[in-house]
Amino acid sequence: MEPFIAEENTQNPPLLYLPKWTKRFPNLTAGFTTRLGGVGGGRFASLNCALHVGDNAADVLANRAIVARAIGMEADSWTCAEQVHGCKVACVGRADKGKGRLSRASAVGEFDALITVEKGVLLTAFFADCVPLYFLDPEHEAIAIAHAGWRGTAQNIVHKTVQALAAQFGSDPAKLSAAIGPAIGPCCYEVGDDVVSAIAAQLGENREKIAKVEQLPPSADGKTAKTLLDLKEANRQFMIKAGILPANIEISRRCTSCDSRLFFSHRRDGGPTGRMAAWIGWKDGG
Repeated sequence: MEPFIAEENTQNPPLLYLPKWTKRFPNLTAGFTTRLGGVGGGRFASLNCALHVGDNAADVLANRAIVARAIGMEADSWTCAEQVHGCKVACVGRADKGKGRLSRASAVGEFDALITVEKGVLLTAFFADCVPLYFLDPEHEAIAIAHAGWRGTAQNIVHKTVQALAAQFGSDPAKLSAAIGPAIGPCCYEVGDDVVSAIAAQLGENREKIAKVEQLPPSADGKTAKTLLDLKEANRQFMIKAGILPANIEISRRCTSCDSRLFFSHRRDGGPTGRMAAWIGWKDGG
């Protein structure tokens, strides 16, 4: 069953929520935006949430406020890093609340994962094909969001995030819940052999576990096959290697490249395009 579900019969923008988590923890909010319900136009129509893609900054800030209001968080709770396709993890405290909301210069720093136990701090990250990773430690009320492109995946950002949760908050990997959000699927993600080899080497598994080779009909360019990578499954395997129980991992089957109505896609759109936001946070007062 698809874990990221649209809320029905609402006047809010069509956001995708993680109801399996939020029903257990009513004070938790977690989910993934779509491209719908915002104020932007052109290539960025309409709910682009990222400042780094060339969109009008006022529209981006308005979209962030729309999302925060829809999920029951204050606009100034929006907190984010400057993503660099790496594997560094930042521990976010109350003093970091709101960093990156108004400008890239004010972001937490060059990190691709954020962790916290603070209430009222909304951890966010931006995506247009890369894989959003969510982590929840119910025992210590620790949460994390991570951005995993193929480079971050090959650098094992999953392990780095789980390790940081354990070091900062005493999180036991076997007690963590994890979720893998909408991202480009193996149906659309053709890559070079070097990409698959880099991830498989770090994972310690055969390439066949995360990628498949499809034979192509004869063509003028002489290309006879293509390699399709399942980046979501690769991160699921890294989660299991990190000690997270398979039964505690939710994985979305939604492909950002296939669904042009709901999602921006860097690969499909072939140029400047918007970004969805993944979010997780504890609401104040719980």
